[in-house]
Amino acid sequence: MSLLEAEDVSVHYGAYCALAGVTIGVSEGEFVSIVGPNGAGKTTLVNVLTGLVKPSRGSVRFRGNDIAGRGPVYLSKLGLARSFQLVNIFPELTVRETIAVAVISRLGRGKSWFRSLQADREIRLQVEATAELFGLRGRLEERSGALPQGDKKLLDVASAFALRPVAILLDEPTSGVSTAEKNHVMKLMVAAAKEVGVLSLIQVEHDMDLVFGYSDRIIAIHQGRVLADTTPDGLRANAAVMATVVGKTSI
Repeated sequence: MSLLEAEDVSVHYGAYCALAGVTIGVSEGEFVSIVGPNGAGKTTLVNVLTGLVKPSRGSVRFRGNDIAGRGPVYLSKLGLARSFQLVNIFPELTVRETIAVAVISRLGRGKSWFRSLQADREIRLQVEATAELFGLRGRLEERSGALPQGDKKLLDVASAFALRPVAILLDEPTSGVSTAEKNHVMKLMVAAAKEVGVLSLIQVEHDMDLVFGYSDRIIAIHQGRVLADTTPDGLRANAAVMATVVGKTSI
């Protein structure tokens, strides 16, 4: 049985159809990439999978639970977390405080989170361990908003990992990051997933070199429909889908 699945999902905004009859599943142990041209419906699909958008039709389930429209807070309690395309950090908080928000939320100690951060050894150790996984240990006392873009992206992803989910959805995890840093970000994410027990990674990503380099499966979407759900080799061999998704027949 799939860990996360959408069945016959459609999303309509008035007369506009953003998704049309999408059925996908993600199993434990998979790294799945969702690709497609701009406006294909990728972000809408991720919003459906993370409970931000309730589908007009169809079902969405995580670990057997109906999660359609339930929202990211409910989903995080089930073990599903998300990072965003636009960095979603708190610019005035330090790196330590930003990661601590997720740790404290997971541990249910949010009534006085700053005092908890100062006094709670378990929180402090978990924050530092998460920062270490993403190469941020030396930046813990720096203000989040002052970090370089690459480190901001890592901090956003680190906050999702700090929730200790079983699955994470990553919306453009390397957007705005220099070409030289992209592989660094991906390698840290994959290593961190193994370290903390994340079972599945699902990402929306435009950089096809990263998609082919890290994915077990690739789901190609165009005009709100699934064009292909296949392995990297399977996608490379499909000239028509490659031309639609990346504008050329090989990569």
